Amino acid sequence: MIRFKVNGTERTYDGDPQMPLLWYLRDIAGFTGTKFGCGMALCGACTVHQNGDAVRSCSVSMGEVDGTSITTIEGLSTKGLHPVQKAWMEIKVPQCGYCQTGQIMQAVALLNQNHNPSDQEIDAVMSGNLCRCGTYQRIRAAIHQAAKELA
Repeated sequence: MIRFKVNGTERTYDGDPQMPLLWYLRDIAGFTGTKFGCGMALCGACTVHQNGDAVRSCSVSMGEVDGTSITTIEGLSTKGLHPVQKAWMEIKVPQCGYCQTGQIMQAVALLNQNHNPSDQEIDAVMSGNLCRCGTYQRIRAAIHQAAKELA
């Protein structure tokens, strides 16, 4: 039996331990904010936090979540008012929006570790999260704005 938390709630899972966390989150737990992108941990659309660290849920097996805490986009703030989410809305970062939950989760993990990242640090950490619409300039601006609010 695999025991873990999702957004602060205790969960158990007794299915295939090789099943990706992404499918558990979307299909079993109903947290559809986490998106499927490439299935190979290359695009970042499925980014969630595992014990506070950004991970690609498509490449984390259920067996690897035993005893850990998972946070999805739904768990950042019950009203969508985390400083990063607010900055995303104020700067109007999304275009199509598909990758944005993964972008936000990666940005939150960055700001949890580095409260005042430079452009180069933002670019390095966010480089694994792809945006087909090319909103990278607005993503960077939103991260800087959220960093100021969190300071």
